[in-house]
Amino acid sequence: MTTQELANRYNELFQKRQVAEIYQQLYSADIVCTEPEHALAMGVPTITKGIEDVLAKSKARLELIAEVHSFFCSEPVVGGDYFSVAMGRDMTLKNGQRVQLAEIAVFGVKDDKIISETFFY
Repeated sequence: MTTQELANRYNELFQKRQVAEIYQQLYSADIVCTEPEHALAMGVPTITKGIEDVLAKSKARLELIAEVHSFFCSEPVVGGDYFSVAMGRDMTLKNGQRVQLAEIAVFGVKDDKIISETFFY
């Protein structure tokens, strides 16, 4: 699978809200996730290594959400072994706070799997 094909599959699954399938089908077991420094203030680690820890982080974040009002993911832009998307959500957290999140995500690809993800928000 080329980086473009993998990026297209990521986008297809994301549009259908099939995030579990993204992790199962497209992520390497050795994935490394990097979040911005200010994520620490929200209780999010800046570096997460391995699919199990990435899944646990994702689950913990989902448990904070009461309702997702809308979401988007742009068409992927591919450069070499990387692709990026703009994405975002409008959501209400369980504490009642409404949050609009917009970010750029950059994914590294090797051997037909996503091996790194870096988020900018």
